[in-house]
Amino acid sequence: MARPLVAHVDLGALAANLARVRALAPGAAVRAVVKANAYGHGLARVLPALDAADGLALIEIDAAVRLRDSGYRRPILLLEGFFDERELDEIASRSLSIVVHDVEQLRMLEHARLSGPLEIWVKINTGMNRLGLAPHEVASACARLEATGTAAPLRLMTHFACADEAGGIAGPLARFHEACGSLPYSRSLANSAGVFRHGEVGGDIVRPGIMLYGATPFADRRAADLGLAPAMTLRSKLIGVQTLGAGDRVGYGSTFAAVGRMRIGVVACGYADGYPRHAPNGTPVMVEGRRVPLAGRVSMDMLTVDLSEVPQAGVGSEVVLWGEGLPVDEVAAAAGTIGYELLCAVAPRVAFATTSSPPGVAKFEE
Repeated sequence: MARPLVAHVDLGALAANLARVRALAPGAAVRAVVKANAYGHGLARVLPALDAADGLALIEIDAAVRLRDSGYRRPILLLEGFFDERELDEIASRSLSIVVHDVEQLRMLEHARLSGPLEIWVKINTGMNRLGLAPHEVASACARLEATGTAAPLRLMTHFACADEAGGIAGPLARFHEACGSLPYSRSLANSAGVFRHGEVGGDIVRPGIMLYGATPFADRRAADLGLAPAMTLRSKLIGVQTLGAGDRVGYGSTFAAVGRMRIGVVACGYADGYPRHAPNGTPVMVEGRRVPLAGRVSMDMLTVDLSEVPQAGVGSEVVLWGEGLPVDEVAAAAGTIGYELLCAVAPRVAFATTSSPPGVAKFEE
């Protein structure tokens, strides 16, 4: 018998979230961000649901190569560009697009002898202070790239540090426009938070990430209120029930104590599956459609919940760890993190199933 923990990926929800991007940023091209194995959902698994995107964006060159080998012909953008000059031949031969964010990358491109042109995105540091050229370097960098004869086309981009905060884009947006001046290249500014503010942010190409998977990019706005549907629902079952008396304790460290007679349910899911070990007592879990609190420390393969609100629950009862009816962002907030981390952390040993599958997609995958 298979362990009952399964991550269900709803391809229909993914497609609907992509349609939401189109509605919020009409006229803009869409590069769907699928880094980190499509935020833990499985890149090959979700690809059919992203068919309406104009292209993809990711970090991992090996994943980009696999996409090309599988027949994907639309643009694929490497968001961190390349790391070594020796990668450029493969990048050019596979018609991959690259971000240039550092003068050392620029120098390597000037010395490279490539088999064909590259779509190059010049990244501008507007205040994130991670990757990106300083605003005063942009015009010169573009001129040098044009002179190589390899940049076809050339684009401009930035990444906002605080697009999810009121007033968080005004300064960076001004710096971006000042850096770009009258340069005649298409521009990309909006990540998921920026897509929701596209009227202010603008740009020719948007780069939605977390919103495609049905989680919110905002700390104070729920995904459902943004018109997003969860793409992943992590489901399991109760595999045991214990009846406790007052003062009885649960799990490692005995961090939960019963205040009276109560039933504790044992769920087949633990930190080795990607559930956060640091989730505290009270973190919400759904059992038979009702919210119940986590009770006791999460262990490697199991977690325990208070069944007081679902007296009918027993071994075999359905459990939702996050997803339909229980937003991943809410679980993440209870655990002191963000939904991105939980989705990306689902472990390889967790089985996956797909629903609302387009033709040709397997219904169940290990």
